[in-house]
Amino acid sequence: MAILTNAPRGTADVLPADSYKWRYVEKVVSQTAQNFGFQEIRTPTFEHTELFTRSVGDTTDVVQKEMYTFEDKGHRSITLRPEGTAGAARAILQNGLLGGALPLKVFYLLSCFRYEKPQAGRLREFHQFGAEMFGPASPAADAEMILLASEILHSLGLNEISLHINSIGWPECRAKYHAALKEYFSAHKENLCGTCLERLEKNPMRLLDCKNQDCKAIAKDAPVILDYLCEDCAQHFEGLKKRLDLSGLDYQVDPRIVRGLDYYTRTVFEFITDTIGAQGTVCGGGRYDGLVKELGGAQTPALGFGMGLERLLMVMEQAGCAFEPDAKCDIYLANIGEPAALKAFSLTKELRHDGFFAECDTVGRSLKAQMKYADKIGAAYSMVLGDDEIVQGKGKLKNMQSGEIQEIALDSLAQTLATIQAQAALGMLSDTVEQWNHKG
Repeated sequence: MAILTNAPRGTADVLPADSYKWRYVEKVVSQTAQNFGFQEIRTPTFEHTELFTRSVGDTTDVVQKEMYTFEDKGHRSITLRPEGTAGAARAILQNGLLGGALPLKVFYLLSCFRYEKPQAGRLREFHQFGAEMFGPASPAADAEMILLASEILHSLGLNEISLHINSIGWPECRAKYHAALKEYFSAHKENLCGTCLERLEKNPMRLLDCKNQDCKAIAKDAPVILDYLCEDCAQHFEGLKKRLDLSGLDYQVDPRIVRGLDYYTRTVFEFITDTIGAQGTVCGGGRYDGLVKELGGAQTPALGFGMGLERLLMVMEQAGCAFEPDAKCDIYLANIGEPAALKAFSLTKELRHDGFFAECDTVGRSLKAQMKYADKIGAAYSMVLGDDEIVQGKGKLKNMQSGEIQEIALDSLAQTLATIQAQAALGMLSDTVEQWNHKG
C-alpha cells in the first residue's frame, strides 16, 4: 500500500534516531542563555501580518516573497512567524515588561516559516534559537550578546567559526549612504538583476546582500557604510571593538554585512563557517533600537540574534562534534508465563517511579526474543522472572555487557540497581582522575 500523504516540501520529520541531538542542542543553548541572565519567553506561532510588515520591512525579501500569509475566518490578515524578534518585542510591549528592571533579557526556541527554496540547513519550516535584550544602549551590551553567541557555539564544540562585525549606523547615517549607493549602482544598471533594480530605489543596501554573481561582483567596489557613520555611531562601534579585544574574541570587520531585515541599527554581526558552502552563516544579529517605538512603545534600545538549529546541527555533524548520548534502558525484565509477566509489569512500574529507565515485554515474545530485544535496545541489565523467582522473591541480575550475574531480592531491586550505578559512576570518576594524574 502506497503512503497516503507525504510531508509538504520544505518540511522534515525529526525521527527518534536523531531527536536526542536536537534535545542536546536545545539544552546547551538554553542553559548557556540562562547563565547569562536570560529567561525563556514563548510567543504565538502566528501574528497579525502588520507586525512583520512594520518591523521586518515591506521591501525585504522576507515580506515580499517568503511569508506564509492568509486570511482567517474573521477576515484578518494573519502570518506564520518568519522570525522571532518581532513577536518577542510585541509580547514584551503588550505585557508591560519594559516597566520592570532593565535590561530585560529573554530567549526562545521556536519554529519559523518562510516560503523559499529548500536547501541544506534551511527549510520552509525551520527552528530557531534567539536571544533578545531590551534597555541598554551601550556597546557593552552589544559585546555581551556577541559573547553569549560565541559561548553557545564553543559549548557545542564549534570553535572554527569566524565572527564578522559591522555598523550600519542610524537612519540619518544611512540616508547619506543610500545616496552614495544609488549613485554607484546607477552606473551599473544594465548589469543588475531585476530584483536589484527594484531595490535600487526602495532600499539600496539590499543590493549588497544579493546572491546573483553579477550583482555580487559589482557590489565589491561599492561605497562602504563605515565611511558614512556619524560620530556617535563611529564611537559606539569603536567601543564594541575595544570590548571584544578585551575579551580575547577574534573578529573581522566586514562592511558588507547588512543583514536582511530592516529593523537593524548600528551593530550587526554574523558567525560564519566555510564548511557548508554558500549558506555559511550559523548565527546573525545586531541592534534594533527603533523597533519598540515602531510597534507603538517608547523609544527603547534593543538588540539580539538568532541561530537556525538545522544549520547548527549540520555544521556540528560535519565538524565531528560530540552529542550527549540518548538515554539507554537501565534494566529489562523478561518473563516466562503469565504470573511472571504480571510481576515484571508491576516491578517495571515501581522502577520507573524510582527514576529508572525500565522495560518489560508488552508483545508476548518468547524468552529468546525478549532477550534479543533487550540487547537491541542496549539495556544495561536484564533479569528473567519465572515461577521460581516469584516464589523465592529473588532474581538473577545480569550485566548485559560483562555477563556478570548476581542474585538479589526482588523487593530491593531498585535500591540494589541504584547502588550498582553509583559504584560504576565512582569507578569512572576514579579512572578519569587517574588519567589526569598520569598526564600531569
